[in-house]
Amino acid sequence: MATDTSPAIALQKVVIIGANGAMGAGAATMFAGGGCDVTLVARDLGKVEGAVAQVQSIAKSERIADGLVQMTYSEGYAKLLEDADLIFEAVAEDFPLKREILAEIDRSRPQGSLVATVSSGLSIRGLAEGLSDDFRRNFAGIHLFNPPHMMTGTELIPHPEMPAERVQALSTLMTERFGRSMITCADMPAFAGNRIGFKVLNEVAQLAEQHGVQLMDTLVGPYTGRAMPPLATIDLVGWDVHQAIVDNVYANVKDEAIEAFKLPEYMEKQIRHGHLGDKTPLLGGFFRRVTHDGRAPEGKRSWTEVLDPGTGTYKETEKITVPFVEEIRDLHRRGRYQQGVARFMEVEGAQADIARRVILGYISYGLNRVGPGEVVQDYAEVDRIMSAGFNWAPPSALVDLIGLDQSIAALERYNLPVPALLTAAKKGEVMTPLFNLPFVSPGRYFAG
Repeated sequence: MATDTSPAIALQKVVIIGANGAMGAGAATMFAGGGCDVTLVARDLGKVEGAVAQVQSIAKSERIADGLVQMTYSEGYAKLLEDADLIFEAVAEDFPLKREILAEIDRSRPQGSLVATVSSGLSIRGLAEGLSDDFRRNFAGIHLFNPPHMMTGTELIPHPEMPAERVQALSTLMTERFGRSMITCADMPAFAGNRIGFKVLNEVAQLAEQHGVQLMDTLVGPYTGRAMPPLATIDLVGWDVHQAIVDNVYANVKDEAIEAFKLPEYMEKQIRHGHLGDKTPLLGGFFRRVTHDGRAPEGKRSWTEVLDPGTGTYKETEKITVPFVEEIRDLHRRGRYQQGVARFMEVEGAQADIARRVILGYISYGLNRVGPGEVVQDYAEVDRIMSAGFNWAPPSALVDLIGLDQSIAALERYNLPVPALLTAAKKGEVMTPLFNLPFVSPGRYFAG
């Protein structure tokens, strides 16, 4: 509900620029479902019709198309943006392309209209550089997580010149009308969710060169509190998208874990040869599905192969069993999450050390992105975006399960920076338990 300090934003007509992509169609579904009149814009009518089909599929409704207007760039931006309350730019994550389109929008948009980019980590200030004062005051990043209809986590990255009351009103609108789980981020590379999440993903990719793809996805798999294994996640996201995110952070950030963002050379080589993960099914990524028209070995007609990072070749996957992982999975399946996490922290051996270092690194890095000069101002925002954007166990929930004193001791043992939040909690300056997202239990994350 709007207050005197956060006046309501009237939002009826939304124009989606680049509606034929996954984010464009997802955003169109969200806005149409919230009662907006939505105009879909793409290069040609065929792409617009494809976007309409995507929206119908996401909404599981043919009638949702009744409220959609289909247009192409050839009709001119003045006509496209007429009477728009919000222009939502969802073209490819390409800085020059976005700059070009945003400049066109600035020349034709109604004064006072909101403009948003769905960028996953490009500079909001940089995208708006040289554009009009009114544009900058009404410009923000609205980063949806894929797929938007399933992942409600949303990052709001306002341009520094957007008035605070406008920022609050926009956040309230996205929360109350469109059901988004909102956090507000500083304009820093990859923002919060991708900065924290892709640090973990890329770190596991680095470790796979020495330890193997299947073993790393087993050691840091769902039993550690995430929806999917890390390397399978990179395949789903796309290696090109992964590279764009980690390269952006590596080039523009200096922090305590920056080397974790260096893209492994074997991944760079595979990308040059066209291996992009699930979006290139014949070439694959870390994994690929192989089909056989005739009789395959052992009578198989299809099977999954896994990448050998050292050679760039693929071989059939093997069943990998790690005893402590199986033990902890069983505990989680029976709802004994705290006991499972306790076992994770105490089990001995090199493989357990690898897994613990990654998970403790996630806790340390995530909670150190909080505070003055950092990406967010409250640790609950890190929790919210890792939960609602990645479907990962939030850092503070892991601390609560491990135990505050045990978490601090483990971070120190692995030479990882202890977040100020944990030090304050130990002194009694912050209430414990730390995790405070409503209606969320550990069973959501520990899939076993």
